[in-house]
Amino acid sequence: MTRYIFVTGGVVSSLGKGIISASIGKLLQARGYTITIQKIDPYINIDPGTLNPYEHGECYVTVDGTETDLDLGHYERFTGIRTTQANSVTTGKIYKTVIDKERHGDYLGKTIQVVPHITDEIKHRIMQNTDVDFVIQEIGGTIGDIEAAPFLEAIRQLKWELGNRAASVHLTYIPYLKAADELKTKPTQHSVKELQAAGIQPDVLVLRTEKHLSDGVRQKVASFCNVDLECVVQSEDLPSIYEVPVNMQRQGLDAALLRKFGLPVGETPKMEGWHRFLELQRTANKEVHVGLVGKYDLQDAYKSIRESLILAGIYNHVKVKIDFINSENITKENVAEQFSGVAGILVCPGFGQRGIEGKIVAVEYARLNNLPAFGVCLGMQMMVIEFARNVLGYKDANSSEMDANTPHNVIDMMEEQKTITNLGGTMRLGAYSCNLREGSRVAEIYGSLQISERHRHRYEFNNKYKDEYEKNGMKCVGVNPESDLVEIVEIPCHRWFIGTQFHPEYSSTVLHPHPLFMSFIKEIAQ
Repeated sequence: MTRYIFVTGGVVSSLGKGIISASIGKLLQARGYTITIQKIDPYINIDPGTLNPYEHGECYVTVDGTETDLDLGHYERFTGIRTTQANSVTTGKIYKTVIDKERHGDYLGKTIQVVPHITDEIKHRIMQNTDVDFVIQEIGGTIGDIEAAPFLEAIRQLKWELGNRAASVHLTYIPYLKAADELKTKPTQHSVKELQAAGIQPDVLVLRTEKHLSDGVRQKVASFCNVDLECVVQSEDLPSIYEVPVNMQRQGLDAALLRKFGLPVGETPKMEGWHRFLELQRTANKEVHVGLVGKYDLQDAYKSIRESLILAGIYNHVKVKIDFINSENITKENVAEQFSGVAGILVCPGFGQRGIEGKIVAVEYARLNNLPAFGVCLGMQMMVIEFARNVLGYKDANSSEMDANTPHNVIDMMEEQKTITNLGGTMRLGAYSCNLREGSRVAEIYGSLQISERHRHRYEFNNKYKDEYEKNGMKCVGVNPESDLVEIVEIPCHRWFIGTQFHPEYSSTVLHPHPLFMSFIKEIAQ
């Protein structure tokens, strides 16, 4: 019997609903339950695939090729589940489905309304996950947002229909006023009141706070919000997001939820693997600096890459310090100064012309100075272009994305992409298989000759230049067995110089960090 946990947020955005949702999932897994986590985003875009990273942060890609919110990355890193299109719901998807049905005549001439047609479609998307013990629903935005109203109405209906198979967790904020030296509960009271006005009584309150809350503050919140004291837990600022599940377990969040569902609580699971990871994190003293070469100076734009580097650092017993280096500011004259103090560079993915030449300069510097370099997606393409210009002698080599008229399009649009006009959801997306060359460095790193990784791109290595690259020292060591597309390049004589067309960061988790990131950090930590 599947049970449903609805996670909402109040007072302000960016409180960490995704982390709380992932933590709940992890704690339930530790108790032997199967879970999945679904993100509901109230924006009208079908998905974030066409959104600028400054608008929405990283666009995360699932194994089946769905472009989603970055919170799905948290879900996977914390719990190890593999998300699909069923884990991501947007207003755009809901309305498009309903309108398509109306155009097809499925409603038999009825007037289409938010209630019941939109809310019924929302409920259908939520209830389609029935093969697990718990479905955790994170509702994006903040209580009171106009665009979230249909989703809250659907949740209200489901709580009524499901009875003790549904629970509501509300994440809210307790601000600290320094001048008065007081913690204020009024914003939380108003947030809960707003939720109650939508017909939803929270079963559990998670209070985000910068200061430890006394039992008196928790009791006050419980009394004013009609919530049991044991169901009011605090989420203090912690040194690492990965300490949140342990903190929530210590306060009995998972036990409180199980009691709400009428399920046995039993003994608290030990979560040995997670605690070993946290111990490694606490005892890592040596610092290594990685230069993150990109053009989006926004932390969330490269969220999965950042977390993958940090996780790999912990397992290599070092603290990874990420120095963002804006590629627009990199020139041949200042590149040495820009990279001063970094032990290796990661050239980031992205789209468009801006900052490209700086990335190429960065790659050249790393290649000539034996500086470990990791290129991801567009980063790998910059490695290919730099090699063509400075080793093969094609000074005007480029990607046809950046210069449609380049005579040496060493990176070119894939053939099947050339007739596509709609930009949303039409790239090469999701997991594809890749065969690794025996004896190559990447085969040694993976410990296998067959892998599968996730993609998000339209442009690819131009195979007509493949022999030239091979003869001159850049090896095409990973190839898709069906399309013959080059997926990985490496320079064997270099200390560590690997580029991947795919995004390995999507597959790195807390308990299973990605082997490429592990190898990269191991090399620069020496």
